[in-house]
Parts: sequence; C-alpha cells; structure tokens
Amino acid sequence: MSTLRFKALETLPFKDFRKDNSVEIPAKLSELFCKNVFSEETMREYLTKEAFSSIMDAIKKGTKIQRHIADQVAVAMKDWAMSKGVTHYTHWFQPLTGTTAEKHDSFFTPIEGGRAIERFSGNMLIQQEPDASSFPNGGIRNTFEARGYTAWDPTSPAFIMGTTLCIPSIFISYTGETLDYKAPLLRALSAVDEAATNVMQYFDKNVTKVTPTLGWEQEYFLVDSALYQSRPDLVLTGKTLLGHSPAKGQQLDDHYFGSIPTRVMNFMKELEIECMKLGIPATTRHNEVAPNQFELAPMFEEVNVAVDHNSLLMDIMARVAHKHHFHILFHEKPFAGVNGSGKHNNWSLATDTGENLLSPGKNPKKNLQFLTFFVNTIKAVHEYADLLRASIASASNDHRLGANEAPPAIISVFIGSQLFSVLEELEKVTNGKLSPEEKTELKLNVVGKIPEILLDNTDRNRTSPFAFTGNKFEIRAVGSSANCAESMTVMNTIAAKQLNDFKKEVDALIETGLKKDEAIFNVLREYIKQCKNIMFEGDGYSDDWAKEAKKRGLNNLKTTPEALKQEMDKKFLDLYEEMGIFNHREVEARNEIKLEKYSTVIDIESRVLGDIARNHIIPSALNYQNRLIENVKGLKEIFGDKEFKALAKEQMSLITSISENVSKIKLGVEDLLKAREIAKNTSDSQKQAESYCNKVKPLFDPIREASDALEMMVDDELWPMTKYREMLFTK
Repeated sequence: MSTLRFKALETLPFKDFRKDNSVEIPAKLSELFCKNVFSEETMREYLTKEAFSSIMDAIKKGTKIQRHIADQVAVAMKDWAMSKGVTHYTHWFQPLTGTTAEKHDSFFTPIEGGRAIERFSGNMLIQQEPDASSFPNGGIRNTFEARGYTAWDPTSPAFIMGTTLCIPSIFISYTGETLDYKAPLLRALSAVDEAATNVMQYFDKNVTKVTPTLGWEQEYFLVDSALYQSRPDLVLTGKTLLGHSPAKGQQLDDHYFGSIPTRVMNFMKELEIECMKLGIPATTRHNEVAPNQFELAPMFEEVNVAVDHNSLLMDIMARVAHKHHFHILFHEKPFAGVNGSGKHNNWSLATDTGENLLSPGKNPKKNLQFLTFFVNTIKAVHEYADLLRASIASASNDHRLGANEAPPAIISVFIGSQLFSVLEELEKVTNGKLSPEEKTELKLNVVGKIPEILLDNTDRNRTSPFAFTGNKFEIRAVGSSANCAESMTVMNTIAAKQLNDFKKEVDALIETGLKKDEAIFNVLREYIKQCKNIMFEGDGYSDDWAKEAKKRGLNNLKTTPEALKQEMDKKFLDLYEEMGIFNHREVEARNEIKLEKYSTVIDIESRVLGDIARNHIIPSALNYQNRLIENVKGLKEIFGDKEFKALAKEQMSLITSISENVSKIKLGVEDLLKAREIAKNTSDSQKQAESYCNKVKPLFDPIREASDALEMMVDDELWPMTKYREMLFTK
C-alpha cells in the first residue's frame, strides 16, 4: 500500500499540477438533449402507432403493456440502439446497496448453419433473472434461494451508456418482495396520484392525474486522483479519518460562488455534455462553501425519472472525473473542519392540467386549493416526522446533520412568518357554518392575499430540515450519497395517507350539511391547531431550540440507530401496509439491511483508523523520535550539563510528547479492538448498531487526537500520506 501511495504521488507534476484537459462543447447543448435516450420523440419515429399509444398510456395512466406490444417495442429499441453502435443490453436497477447494478447480455444469438443474428424480444425486454441472494435482502433470500427478477419500468425511458442499452427496471425476489428502491417508490407515486386527484375534484374536475415532482441538488467534492490514492482512509472509507486541519480551509468564505477553477470547469463541461445526451436537464453549476466542493442541479422532473437521473448522474460523474484525473467524493463529511455535502430534495405536486398545487393562484378558489395541499403536507410531516428522519439516516449523514452546515436531526417545518400569520388567521375560523362576513374576510383579506405575501416571502431558513420555498417544499437533510428514492417514497406515502384522511373528513362534514368550502376551512383549521408544534421559524442550531423541541414533543434522533429504531413503530408498519407500499416483512428486512450497513461502515472505519494509527503513524513517530534522541546524545557530548539542558529542552519535550501519544494510540487501538469485538458478536442488529454507535465510535477520538498531535510533529516522516494534505483542498 505504501509503495502504491509513493507511486501515486510521483505521477503529480507539481510545477503545473496537471495540464488542462480542455473540452469542446457544441454551440447549443440543447441539440444533444436526449440523443442517447429512447425518448418520446424517438419512440414516435421507431414504434408503430399502436405500440406508441400503449407506451404513452402506460406512462400517463399506468395501464399494462400487452406481450405482443412488448415484442414491437423490443424490436424498435434494438434497431434504434444498434444504429448507435450498441451490442449489449442490461436491466439497469437500483438494489439496496445504494448504487446501481447491471448485468450485460449480448444481442448476438447463434442460429443454424454456423450463422448468427442480433435478437431482442419482448420477453428479454420485460424480464431478466439476476442473483437475488448476493444483494442486500435482510434475510428475505438465502444463498440457496438465489433467484430474483428485474422487470422493465416503461415509465422511465431506456438509455444508452457506451455500447449498452440500459433498461430501467425494478428488482424483486422470487417470492415477490421488493429488493430495490424503485418498486416501492412507484407504489408511493401511484398512491399519492390517486389521493391528490380525488382531493382535486373539490377544485377542478378536469384533473385526472397528479404527478409528484422532484428537483434535487447534488453536492460533491473533487480531489486529484493521485492525492486520493495517497490517502488509504479516503480510498477505503470515502473520508479522511485523521490528519490535522490545513492552514486554510473555508475561513475566508472565498470559495462559495467563486470563479470555477479551469480543471473543474473542463470536468463540468464534459459532465454536462453527457447529461444532455442522457436527458438529464442539468442547468446549475457552482462552487459550494468548502474548498473543492461543488454543486450541480437540474430542472424539476417527475419523481421516478428524477430519481433515476440522480442515480445515473452519480455514475457518470465518477466516470467523467476519472478522465480528468479527479476522484469524486459523495461522502456527507469527507473532511473535518469544512462543510459536508447534502442532496436537497425539492418536492411538489403537479396536475395534468399544468398546475403546481403548491403555488397560489390568482383568485381565492385557487388559493384555497393551494392551502389545502400546503396544510396537508405540513400535517403529514407532523404525523410522520420520525419516519422522514429515518429515511435520511446513515452512518455518513450522522456526521453532517446539525453541524452548522446542515439541518439538525429534529424534524421541523419552516414556512416563513407571513404564511404563518395566514395560518393563524385560518385557525380563528368558526366551527361549523361560516357567516357571510367571515367568508368575505377569509376569501378577500386572508386567502386572496397569499400571492402578494409570497412575492416578498423569499427568505430561507437553512437550519430547517423541511422548508417551504415559494412553490415547493425542500427536504434539506438528505445526504449527498443517498438514493433520493428513499426519502421520496416516505414523502409521497405520508402525503397520500394524509390526503386520503383529509378527503374522508371533508366528505363527512359535507354530509352534515356544510358547504364544500366551509367543510374544507373547518378541517384545515383543526389541522393547523394539531401541527403547530412542528412549525418553527428560528435557529435550528441553537440549544434553546433543542430544549423547546423537547417540550413540544418532537424527537431529537441524533444517530442512525435511534432513527431506525423508530422505523419499526407499529404506526409506521401499519401505514406502509395500508398504503400498499411494503408489507411488514419488507420493512423489517430493509430495517435490518440499514442497521447492518451502519455497523459495517463503522467497523470498516475502525479497522482503517487502527491500521493507519498503529502501522503508519507510530513507526513514523518512532523514527523521528530516534533522530531526536541521537540529536540529544550529540548535544550532551558537545556541551556541558548546564548548556545541554537548555539547548536540548525542546527536543526532550518532543521525545516525551511522542512517547505519550504513541502510548495513547496503542491503548486506544486496544480498546477499539475490544469494543469492536463485543459489538460484532452482538446477534441483534439493533443492539449491534447501538453498540457500534455508543461504544466503538467514541473511541475514535482519543486515537485521532493522539495521531494528529504526532502528525504535526513528524509531517515529513508521513510524506506518502499527509505531505500534500492541504492540496486536497486548494488545487
């Protein structure tokens, strides 16, 4: 490993630190858009009218595709793909590893007479059979029960990567349980579509479909590939586990929105070209707060497609970064002392008539519609805050939440003081029938003025994990390495459940004789009263808020084990089953997978930290200490006792300090080994994760502190690992 690190650093021409890998871009990026996607336009060209209509019905109405239509689609896909040099196809899916997966099969098929043809049938398009037991499954599948199925998702377009046709697919076990992120997401999207469409009948009977939309913001770090290879902790864990902070980090606030470095700009240009070809509508790029941290954001898309595009983007980013001699870091907190990375999920609901249901309209009727979906969203988060918290829980995100750059672990909702005042006015609505004066007051002076209020309500609360930002809600706590599908599955599930409950309550009041608007106002008034505790406009980082949140009954689930324990609450299990998202077994399996991943990540980090501290830091420190001892001996031989003590004072102090810190590391590593062994041998997954969290992780700090102290003394001795640590940030 040490030899590899030396060689990695030798590849760096430090005089000019890498030559620019310039990228030529076309005059119009739009000309490349969807070039490698089996898009609607491409389908019109290659499909029969019958096949095209069937596909569009599947996308817009959720109707099933007949087998003979699948055969037509398969032939058209193959012809289109082969015209672009494609030789293989794969069912591209998102297993519970957190990355994407693919098994490539060739179109090549031998036939009689020593000949061969390219073949791709409807059966091949619809389904493949990858091994299900080798992916995380939470005990659903055993090694001897390997079979699983990938099934084509026609609502997300196929695309080409290199010479492979990629077909977005769901992944299920032989016994029917979901083993991926996409299948439950599709169920949640269907549930919220039905629920929101039913509620929209109060306002616009022309609406036949409601589509959740997502606009994610992807933050990431770029590190030179040679510097990355010089750090075993970065390579093995995605973050630096030790090393004292560089002299210059983000203290000057000079990186955010600053001029993009040339090397990075070339990376971004090529990345955007690839995004355009694959239909990813990337529109925003900029420097983020921390040195060498950046952000990319696309336009809003339908949630399922947006999730696929984010997963695809992360894969493309890694490939393009490699071509520019970068390594990309998606870890939520790769470096201590500077900001980590998140993936803000901006969520809204759109109708097939072209309306955003979280945007106010031009008249009181449209604004009552806005308030209905606005208040129901807040109520959903109030009822299921802990489930939303569990959806963004991970070992890496624990480092980031509440660290003065990301929201705290307490789930609260920020809506702005002016909208809060509107809700307070609605709270005063009379129970039952409204007087003519109240109707006028509500419609003209409260509901009617919402658009004007939102024009000036542009401020944001960066400390809020769930904030209204004008025409959408922003889930700010999602981690940069996360699959968007998990938080989106929860968000759309709880929204669907809440809208269903709302519809039942309003209908019940209408049956008692109240008019529709009166019934809606009455139900919304009660919701506002019930969920006031979760609305918070202040500083989420303050100690006062933690105390206040506790008084309000809001949980502060600071760690992943705490959050995942809540996920198994009967209330949440029943919710998933009622909404048809998961059965109890699937929830338990996923919870098991997440707990096991958490424990494994901490276990790996502890092993890497112990190895570096014991096998790299200590030997280097002892080598330096031996040189100091030789220096002291030489001084003693040359000078008398009185002069010697004064001249060797600093060396003696360093010798003592090195011995003390070496001892601390040895004892710390021994304690870490014992704690890890105890945690590892805990059979219950929840208790094992808690043990890693509460007993193993706290032992990192003494080792890290002693190692950092030694590193500052013996920097040159640690050349292969730390000499260029500041350049991890500054170049």
